[in-house]
Amino acid sequence: VRRGDVCGPTNGVCPDYVQCNLYVLRQKDAYDFLLFCERNKQACPVVEVCDIGSVSPQVAGRDADLRTDIPKYSIYQNGELVKEVTDATEYWPEDSVAFLIGCSFTCEGALLDAGISLRSIEQKKNVPMYKTNIPCRPAGALSGNMVVSMKPIKAVDVALEVQITSQFPQAHGGPVCVGCPDAIGIDDIMKPDWGDSVDIQPDEVPVFHACGVTPQNVLMESKIEFAITHSPGHMFVSDLRATSCMRRCKRE
Repeated sequence: VRRGDVCGPTNGVCPDYVQCNLYVLRQKDAYDFLLFCERNKQACPVVEVCDIGSVSPQVAGRDADLRTDIPKYSIYQNGELVKEVTDATEYWPEDSVAFLIGCSFTCEGALLDAGISLRSIEQKKNVPMYKTNIPCRPAGALSGNMVVSMKPIKAVDVALEVQITSQFPQAHGGPVCVGCPDAIGIDDIMKPDWGDSVDIQPDEVPVFHACGVTPQNVLMESKIEFAITHSPGHMFVSDLRATSCMRRCKRE
């Protein structure tokens, strides 16, 4: 990623490793964000919080530089997306607090190993992501609704998909809705708010999982003064093995 060899969405990239959403806030906003994550763990499972001013996580990738090691970043000011960049170095605040939030891409290897196909990977597209009517628990200045991602899953495989993803609470866990997109406020499943639409076959149903883009939606709705995030679908690929995360979660 740092060399520019990977510049697109990271679904299907290193499926055996933990992938993370990135959120960088100034110190004054960091506590509210941490509290928001604690109150909304399914949408915002915290993998790691960096020290103030640090650009390198201590657990998820000691040699990483979070300013350069994500394919694309979004820069927000007062709740508005002002720019997308491939290098966030010049925008990184001195009093930064960087959060790594779990991502459902972490489950991809386990799903593929179980014979469950992933349409976005097959079609070489970003995953579709949607705003919903599911309210998050507010924290301080932060409030808003959950964002979900969608996978078309064969109806006969839904139980297996739930069983597998539920073993990964740090990657959003099991689905929040199966089928019936209008039940969670999605009017047109072929028009995602982020990412790309994907084909849904007659023997498949849409399966919706809480998504790590939820905080981006909340930052926009809450008009936070400044934030750096990953661009939706463009994750930090960590050094952590997905299977080790799953075993750790089982013990907990």
